[in-house]
Amino acid sequence: MNDHSPAHNADPLAHLPINRWGVGTVAVGKRVIVRRELTAKEAAQSGKKVTDVIGYVVSLDPFVVRPQQAPGKRAPEDAPAIDFSPYSLVTVKALPERTVRNADIRAVELATAKAFPGTEHKWVGDWLLRAGDGITERSNSALPVGPGAGTQPVPLQDIRDFYARHQLPVRIAVPDRICKPAQALVQSPGWSLGPEIIVMTRELGNLPAIQTVDGITAEVLSQPDAEWLNLYHFRGKQLPHGALELLRKEIDGRMCFGQLVLTTDGERRTVAITRGTLTESDDGRTWLGFSAVEVAPDLRRRGLGTLLGLHMMQWGAESGADSAYLQVVDGNDAGVALYRSLGFAEHHRHRYALWEG
Repeated sequence: MNDHSPAHNADPLAHLPINRWGVGTVAVGKRVIVRRELTAKEAAQSGKKVTDVIGYVVSLDPFVVRPQQAPGKRAPEDAPAIDFSPYSLVTVKALPERTVRNADIRAVELATAKAFPGTEHKWVGDWLLRAGDGITERSNSALPVGPGAGTQPVPLQDIRDFYARHQLPVRIAVPDRICKPAQALVQSPGWSLGPEIIVMTRELGNLPAIQTVDGITAEVLSQPDAEWLNLYHFRGKQLPHGALELLRKEIDGRMCFGQLVLTTDGERRTVAITRGTLTESDDGRTWLGFSAVEVAPDLRRRGLGTLLGLHMMQWGAESGADSAYLQVVDGNDAGVALYRSLGFAEHHRHRYALWEG
């Protein structure tokens, strides 16, 4: 039995057995899966010990969830809610905003990996090992993206040997759900976990119209020019030359470099940039990915990020992409709000684990 008394629990989540591998935090309105123990009578009737409920959180204390009525759809407001106060909870896990299959997670992760292949990559079983500039995690990590990675042991010695040969630290990408062996491994001593990274997606049909802005033109370059490179920063810092060069190297697909140019009194100035990629997942879908989004500091919060995103999605759709994805670090609320305004929703999350032992 759980104690729901606010006097005992100032933190409304303290009484809940939160699964740390959930997608974001458990909050009112969040989609969750709740596993509870069956009562003795229920267990005798069903022959089981636990049961799962997927739904949307109505209240945290007491913990009340309204079950969803159809995959990926919010339940009607009059659907009976469940108060879990009388039950013993096993785990509560935050879920994506919509139903996402493991195969969908692998598809997005593989499409992303093809856009960031590093300078060398190789397959070890169902793991893709990448080595590049030594700076960005996406080009310097081992990724469990094959369908068998979720049930097979992590090929740790092969991973260590690969990164030792490149004189790089051992880093493993750990996406939601698709590789429980990796999730278990990085909980052991010697591993440190980086921040959660939110992967957001949207379909590229029915794109909104693009409004013109006086003095602003959109351009798509096959390679970045000097102004594009000067504007880009990785997590607030200027990238060294080698890392910048890796951005423009050949990938397993097609890439472009989008930018917005402001023309004033005949003078051109690049004021917003992004890198766009077109890659395929094994299920045949073509994905637009855009990264390296940057807006000139003196022109932020004026809608340029939104405008650039709309142009990039139009370019992607015209180039044959079915869907789009992007990544944003958890806690970057401004970035999440921008991408939601463009129609993106959270798909899944991943983290990078670094071996420091």
